Amino acid sequence: MKLRVRALGLTLGIALGVWIFVGTLWAVIDGRGQTLAYLRAYCLGFTVSFGGAFLGLLWGIVYGFILGALVAWLYNTFCKALYKSEISMK
Repeated sequence: MKLRVRALGLTLGIALGVWIFVGTLWAVIDGRGQTLAYLRAYCLGFTVSFGGAFLGLLWGIVYGFILGALVAWLYNTFCKALYKSEISMK
C-alpha cells in the first residue's frame, strides 16, 4: 500500500494547525498561556493572543504538512525497499 504524500501532509497540517489554534484560544480565554509561549521559538511572531492563534494555525499547517509529507515519503521508500528484497529472496 502506498501513502499519498500530499494527502497525509495536508491531513497532519490541518490537524496540527487546528490543535494550536484551539489551544491558543483556550489559553487566552483561560488566562494560562505560559506553556504555549514556548511556541515563539518555533513560530515566528507567535503570541498567546487571538491574533497569535491565527498565526499559530498557519505555522501548524506548514509544520504539519512538512512532517506528514516526510512520514509518507519515508514510509513509501522503506516499503518499496522491503518489497523488492522480499521478491529477490523467493
